[in-house]
Amino acid sequence: MPVLKIRKYGDPILRQKAAQQTTFEAALQQQAEDMIETMREAKGIGLAANQVGMPNALCVVEVGLVIEGAEPRAFVNPVIAATAGETVSYEEGCLSIPDVNDDVERPNQIRVRFQDLEGVSHEEEFEGMLARVLQHEIDHLNGIFFVDRLGPLRRKLLSKKLKELAEQTQRELAEEKSKRKPS
Repeated sequence: MPVLKIRKYGDPILRQKAAQQTTFEAALQQQAEDMIETMREAKGIGLAANQVGMPNALCVVEVGLVIEGAEPRAFVNPVIAATAGETVSYEEGCLSIPDVNDDVERPNQIRVRFQDLEGVSHEEEFEGMLARVLQHEIDHLNGIFFVDRLGPLRRKLLSKKLKELAEQTQRELAEEKSKRKPS
């Protein structure tokens, strides 16, 4: 299983809304396995498909980091159906925005509708850290970063760092594109 390249802030695919997954074949299972390996290699707790350059609505979560002994899970076409409980502030980071962490307020309980890798529909409730991770990854699938959820002052304080990261990403994308062009 290959470790996939994680796209960084400034890559346009990260702002695109993911396309609904309509086919449930071996390729989807392989994509989920590759994403889990990539997430583990990067020491992440969740990963959305657009973070590895794939535009479909799939995310994976390393549940074992929250519930001892649990296996990672894949969520296809996930949607937050409801939120409940108090709103909790907790520090978040992102594999697509290295070296940036900040406190984000999110509901502590959510109900998520999703499909598994075979296309079977589910609706489950999650709370605490799993609820937070799923909200973060579902945001990614909707083109939203955790920094978009910060207040105006916090965003302003991070704006220079984010602008530099986006510019660096654009340079790297242009370099990759020029390498692919036939001479």
